[in-house]
Amino acid sequence: MFIEPSLRGERRGWIEVICGSMFSGKTEELIRRLKRVKIANLKVEIFKPAIDVRYDDIKIVSHDTNAIISTPVDNSQTILLLAQGVDVVGIDEAQFFDAEIANVCEQLALKGIRVIVAGLDMDYTGKPFGQMPNLLAIADYITKLHAICVKCGNIANISYRKINGDAQVLLGEKDVYEPRCRTCYHQKDELQ
Repeated sequence: MFIEPSLRGERRGWIEVICGSMFSGKTEELIRRLKRVKIANLKVEIFKPAIDVRYDDIKIVSHDTNAIISTPVDNSQTILLLAQGVDVVGIDEAQFFDAEIANVCEQLALKGIRVIVAGLDMDYTGKPFGQMPNLLAIADYITKLHAICVKCGNIANISYRKINGDAQVLLGEKDVYEPRCRTCYHQKDELQ
């Protein structure tokens, strides 16, 4: 006789990915979901890449200065070590993590943990960013958020870099990046 997992007391984990361009509200949405989980008295661990110190060394902070305490980690394997006995794991700026981040999220979900991941799906050139395509491929739920194009007011899906430099990873805020729609992004040379 088959018994539903929930009736056997087993927890089912899953992976949620929140993606979009800079200034689209990814971190704000991650923080919102994690605060709701805390209200429900579930045990939560929150992680961010150690290299992200734009607003705070420890906290995850949105552009609107909404914040939640996190644990900075140097690699995704550390998340597995620190996420023992939790119900929910939150991960911000997933595009900055190493090649194992998708595998780590999969292992957590298989342990019955809800995994909520936020990150840029595209870099400043409009190409897939880091391990985000792998995370999107294994996600059970995907939320794609959009910013507003600073040039025309339409929805923006690309983080336009306003300064020169070829490095894919360049931490910055409004002084370095602005959200643009596809059309305004590709007209960037004419608009300058």
